[in-house]
Amino acid sequence: MSNPIGKLQRVPLRTVWKHEAYDFTQWLQENLDILNDALDLELVSAEREQAAGSFSIDLVAESSDSDTYIVENQLEKSNHDHLGKVITYLTSREARGAIWIVSEPRQEHVNAMAWLNESSSADFYLVKVEAVKIGESDPAPLLTLIVGPSIEAKESGIAKQEKVERHFIRKKWWTKVVANPLAKSHSHISPSMSSWIATSSGIRGLDLNYVTNKSNCGAELYIDRGKDSQEENKKLFDQLKQYQTQIDSGINAFVDWQRLDSRRACRIRIDLPGGYRSPDEEWPQIQEKMIIVMNELEEALKPALKALKENT
Repeated sequence: MSNPIGKLQRVPLRTVWKHEAYDFTQWLQENLDILNDALDLELVSAEREQAAGSFSIDLVAESSDSDTYIVENQLEKSNHDHLGKVITYLTSREARGAIWIVSEPRQEHVNAMAWLNESSSADFYLVKVEAVKIGESDPAPLLTLIVGPSIEAKESGIAKQEKVERHFIRKKWWTKVVANPLAKSHSHISPSMSSWIATSSGIRGLDLNYVTNKSNCGAELYIDRGKDSQEENKKLFDQLKQYQTQIDSGINAFVDWQRLDSRRACRIRIDLPGGYRSPDEEWPQIQEKMIIVMNELEEALKPALKALKENT
């Protein structure tokens, strides 16, 4: 006959800790090992009711590495007020991390704490606290980590920040390009966050593009008539290539004829050194060279494009 197994029962928190500050916070201060087990931390000491400007922090703890963690306790459903306190206390104490302990975490606050982990160098922990017992046993604490920091979250946050920064810089780059009086063909184009801006060559599917990346920029004729157009694109490219000698001779830079047989599109490309990550003071010179090359490309293409238009 098997031994009887008891059933786990939840116990109302206020029957275990009647007062949040006097009972729960004091208990947590004396039982940091339980919090450490839940969060995989090594907090070695904690002080109650520490000042943060005109506010008072429930607990300020110190880890074995001498890092500071603030602890905000809330024996009720999470709310915006306490989320604000968590952020305020952490910044006030310049802490390594913040631990927010609640009885019922709202999904909005779960999402917010996850976002903070992605977007900040600090560590944010959202912990659910419960009291449980089996049969007539004494109540026991149950701390469950709902949100915590991770390498993946930090890497994701860094990637998002880099993307936002990249988009901002590229828009700044294109704003200066289209404002240049020499860039007449693209002066009507709105600056974008993309790595290219385009205008039509006058023939459907053949666009004159400025392109840029971190360390290079350039000008190109991009050939793509859309879905299922690979064969047509290659034919257009081959027709233009008959004029390669004339086109190349009209451009004061190396012209790269890219048929791109494994892809749908083709392009005629001129690459130049210098891109949007180049020092700002170098931008005017880099962009002027790129614009001059675009103007040369556009002029050199005119006879070939005219012939192409007449034959299609």
